[in-house]
Amino acid sequence: MERVAHIWGTIQGYLFPYLEEELGPLTDKLKQLVSILEMARIESFIRTPHYKRGRLPEKRHAIARAFVAKAVYNCASTRALIDQLKTSPSLRRICGFETSGSIPDESTFSRAFDEFSQGGLPKRVHEALIAKHQKEQLKCNLSRDSTAIAGNEKPAPKQAEEKVEAPKRKRGRPKKGEELPAKKPTRLERQPNMTLPEMLDDLPTACDRGTKKNSKGYKESWTGYKLHLDCVDGQIPVSCIVTSASVHDSQVAIPLAEMSAQRVTSLYDLMDAAYDAEPIRKHSRSLNHVPIIDVNPRRGEKVEKDPPQKERYKDRSSVERVFGRLKEEFGARHVKVKGHAKVTAHLLFGVLALTADQLLRLVQ
Repeated sequence: MERVAHIWGTIQGYLFPYLEEELGPLTDKLKQLVSILEMARIESFIRTPHYKRGRLPEKRHAIARAFVAKAVYNCASTRALIDQLKTSPSLRRICGFETSGSIPDESTFSRAFDEFSQGGLPKRVHEALIAKHQKEQLKCNLSRDSTAIAGNEKPAPKQAEEKVEAPKRKRGRPKKGEELPAKKPTRLERQPNMTLPEMLDDLPTACDRGTKKNSKGYKESWTGYKLHLDCVDGQIPVSCIVTSASVHDSQVAIPLAEMSAQRVTSLYDLMDAAYDAEPIRKHSRSLNHVPIIDVNPRRGEKVEKDPPQKERYKDRSSVERVFGRLKEEFGARHVKVKGHAKVTAHLLFGVLALTADQLLRLVQ
């Protein structure tokens, strides 16, 4: 964390005084935005193409910084972001727009956001941020969970699966020596033999309906998507996957574990009863991790954890606090875009801002 402490010292000692001299007193929210932008450096990941003919595109660096500001200010829509930029000269200049007349219209923001989502801009910036500040550290606990993301679109129609007629056989016990037709392996059983890109391609991503138990044990349904997240000590998100709302948590555990293992080194995997499956435990051990998973009551009598594991399992609540901050402070509750790519980009702008903010909180 020495690198993060150095960045925070530079922000506090040089950047804040310079901006206050240029723009006047900064509010706490503006200081938070400036710190996050300085940590993320999102503009360094954007390449503006050079066109020999036609109209040049609007400045993408300022628009990308504005989308980070949208997450930090928890704006409900792009229209609300533009209004905020027009009414706040300090915010406008921090994002990179010199005058109110230089702020693009909503359609330009929409085209730029489409480019960022197709190119995976927030995903690349978040991955680079984790690699720069977390890869060299040993993390004790890695907490995994998912949360409901309400969408702004109709659920996609379900595609009928092609039914393969099984060979007819007589009812009852099979004859001696008769081989029964093999069952089709489930997604969880196929994943250990697949690469990470293959596992990600195999996960459903269309908008549909999902049902999940809330913190009070009651079932709640929604239409949209599901955000699966891994976070480590310090409530720092290290990897996330967005799937259809109907995807069960256990089907995303192995892809998330592979993704996180490439980014950080951790010791314990903390998961709730939704991940109680032997393939998940086996894969966790293959990564030299210790799986601590709550036992699903449907699998029989609940087995009590050892006192040390019981105490360590309490840290799993950190991922729930991350979800709470994402929804209350960083725009995860205001999903107005449509399509998996755009929804993922919208959520990852919030994850990026939260990650940078949490890293700075550790040294403040």
